Amino acid sequence: MSHLLREQRCARVYQAMHQAGLDVLVVVGDAWRSDYLRYVADVTPMEGVAMVCLIPERPPLVWVQHPAEAARWRHELPHAVVAVTADPARAVLAHLAHMPLSAAGLAPSQVAPMSLAAGPLGKTLTACTAMLDDLMVHKTAEEADALKLSVRLADQGYEVFKQAARLGRQEFELVADVEAWFRRQGCPENFMILGSGGPELRSMHPAGERRLAPGDLVTTELTPCADGYYSQICRTLVMGEPSQVQRDAFAVYRQALEAGIAVIRPGVTHGDVAKAQNDVFRQHGLGDYVTSQYTRVRGHGMGLFVDGPHVLEDVDLVLQENMTLVVHPNTYHPEAGYMVLGDTVRVTASGCEVLTTTPRELFSVAI
Repeated sequence: MSHLLREQRCARVYQAMHQAGLDVLVVVGDAWRSDYLRYVADVTPMEGVAMVCLIPERPPLVWVQHPAEAARWRHELPHAVVAVTADPARAVLAHLAHMPLSAAGLAPSQVAPMSLAAGPLGKTLTACTAMLDDLMVHKTAEEADALKLSVRLADQGYEVFKQAARLGRQEFELVADVEAWFRRQGCPENFMILGSGGPELRSMHPAGERRLAPGDLVTTELTPCADGYYSQICRTLVMGEPSQVQRDAFAVYRQALEAGIAVIRPGVTHGDVAKAQNDVFRQHGLGDYVTSQYTRVRGHGMGLFVDGPHVLEDVDLVLQENMTLVVHPNTYHPEAGYMVLGDTVRVTASGCEVLTTTPRELFSVAI
């Protein structure tokens, strides 16, 4: 992470605290949900819970649960005061009890312990998850630039996936090859799901033991992280020569993706992007397959993790320049099975820049 980007994010956090009238902001995280902590402190917890207390014009205060974590935090955040405790929430409350506070903030709600969220801070406590969500979704130009490395890794990672997809291989073997490649590139974090099969294939899932068979659709979603920022690519391939049914089905997905990307510009909502994609399926008599019974979302924000509300027709988040998101009309097709296709894009002043460079093709693997 560049020094400029780190300082920029810190300045935005303290400005938001000032605007909200906060004396202190407590941010909680663990290895499962670390994006909020990474935004304010640029450190990822690896074991146990970590809590950071931000007070304007003072060094950050950090409580972690293990000495090894404390040593790592002191190395990565040398200007912070780091302490080890079995109960970080209790330590935070004890520290704040000695401060003349009028307003304290806490985030994120997903991992904040009840002892803090409903504890003795009482009326002085403000839920600040939405405040940090807003900062993470509305990126600076430098943050949007930071996604380019992970996008390049995603494109290259899909090339590795195609090479790994060979007849008779088990799903977990594909994942092993891709994960090993990412780690050799210095990328230890990648969210990945996949699917293999025919019309019975209704979704993607963690890798199993199923072996790739002739005619299979093989789908994947790769989400690597580089310098703290994630991007995503979704693609579908066929084991052998695609059938006409598979080709015709995929053409709908490509048309839907292109329709969704075509409407992206400042002032458009997530709902508009979702509707543009779904309308293509409706035009082809596939409207039933854009409902929650068959599909989850039509995309979502990308950044320090999946940020902001999802791309769905009832979501009114307004796009602004430098927002970054993945657009993907992933859903079930009644004749071909579950197909995926998705690109990471960046909102520009007049439209959007497609960051993903992998062709929007129904790839074929020779058998």
